[in-house]
Amino acid sequence: MSAAATGTRLADLTTARVGGPAGTLVEASTEQEIVDAVRAADAAGSPLLIISGGSNLLIGDDGFDGTVVHITSTGFTVNDDDATCGGVMVKVQAGQDWDELVEYTVLHAFSGLEALSGIPGSTGATPVQNVGAYGSDVSQTIATVRTYDRETDRIKSFTNFELGFGYRDSLLKRSTVEGSPRYVVLSVEFQLALGRMSTPIRYAELARVLGVEVGKRAYSNDVRREVLRLRGGKGMVLDAPDPDTWSTGSFFTNPVVTEDVAAALPEDAPRFPAGEHRVKLSAAWLIDQAGFGKGFGLADDAGHAAADGRAALSTKHTLALTNRGGASTDDLLAIGRLVRDGVERVFGIRLEPEPLLINCAL
Repeated sequence: MSAAATGTRLADLTTARVGGPAGTLVEASTEQEIVDAVRAADAAGSPLLIISGGSNLLIGDDGFDGTVVHITSTGFTVNDDDATCGGVMVKVQAGQDWDELVEYTVLHAFSGLEALSGIPGSTGATPVQNVGAYGSDVSQTIATVRTYDRETDRIKSFTNFELGFGYRDSLLKRSTVEGSPRYVVLSVEFQLALGRMSTPIRYAELARVLGVEVGKRAYSNDVRREVLRLRGGKGMVLDAPDPDTWSTGSFFTNPVVTEDVAAALPEDAPRFPAGEHRVKLSAAWLIDQAGFGKGFGLADDAGHAAADGRAALSTKHTLALTNRGGASTDDLLAIGRLVRDGVERVFGIRLEPEPLLINCAL
């Protein structure tokens, strides 16, 4: 564990490249160092923020006046000794880069994570948000999550069922307040099938580019290649020279509404089943149809006045709220408010932010 540093600019640890200074920053590169750092912060009565890949955080311009534990633990182990699991068990440290893990599993013919290629951030964050894309999410492959329970000062492991996964949701997220979790993720164990074929393709756009029907399988290498291409075309793969990728990814979640609300929308509004009498809508479609197109905030319009072009919707995808260079958190939130309020005004549907907002509010 590195010595505590003060005043570190948190913008340097987030993919949106915004955020003020940390009160105290502690680097923790092992499970024990993570636990020790959290215990020390709690014993001192210091507010706690956990950060790793920084891809799902928007931190206020005033920063975080407390202890920031930066989790940098990496590595994973593969256990294929138990044939009863129907594949392999892969135990991954919380700070492990997510896409490096996905690439490894595809190259070694472990099936299940291929459609989640290119998502930025760390593995430890994936069960918190139930990270997903292209019809897949981590709840489909997670076996257990090992955590440190701050309330009981004990290590606690959760099974998949105990995590209570939902759409971009889990018990871990529901017990987190202002970025301060009750359960600090230490490692995640995945159960993956053996084979070079993917899990069934559930997303129509991905099925189309792969040339298969929805519900059919494709080679995992092909799935990873096409997902990376699709995400790259939407600015959803980190690329340092490209400000379209200086974001938290999708800024708004796709709203889940009642069938009655969905029925009131135009016929061409995308709709997806989301449980009994519930429908998931496309936030990107709602944003675009409410008058906020790609690059909103760059042109001389209402968005320009909000942030003077420093922040804008991505020029590649309306769901990403991007830092065009020199933006503040307030700049990003100003564009976000215009979009949220505009969608609500046109459709009566209030979009909710997907990233954690720390010391700031939409």
